[in-house]
Amino acid sequence: MNRFLIPALVLASAVGLAGCVTAVEDTTVQQVEVHAILDHREVSGVGCLLENDAGRWFVVAPGRVTITRSGKPLAVSCKRDGVGSADESWSAHYDRNRLIGNLLIGAGLGNVVQDGYSYPATLTVAMRAPAPGDARSGEAATPVF
Repeated sequence: MNRFLIPALVLASAVGLAGCVTAVEDTTVQQVEVHAILDHREVSGVGCLLENDAGRWFVVAPGRVTITRSGKPLAVSCKRDGVGSADESWSAHYDRNRLIGNLLIGAGLGNVVQDGYSYPATLTVAMRAPAPGDARSGEAATPVF
């Protein structure tokens, strides 16, 4: 009876430790959802470029993209030919609870400062319609890519 108990405990311990290792998430990245609105309505098929000091990412709104966190603002530039464009920026917010968790779990200071910042999970960009005299307003729609 005991010869089955010890291997079972070893196996249970290994599975438990493996679960702990896979439960640690990458805190240097964050998924954000981007929405574009024009005249109080959501616009689809809008190409958006997100940029901070850690990199650049592209997403078609409405959509989600995984970005790298930073303490610097996140600039978002969106455009759809014949519909409009927008340029907005979001500041990073410092999350003290994330810092404490990183110190307790990771016991390292490598990315603690960068990991402590995050952006809003949902970014809503207010687009502006092209001006009537704008040369591009009469052109056929072309891909933003």
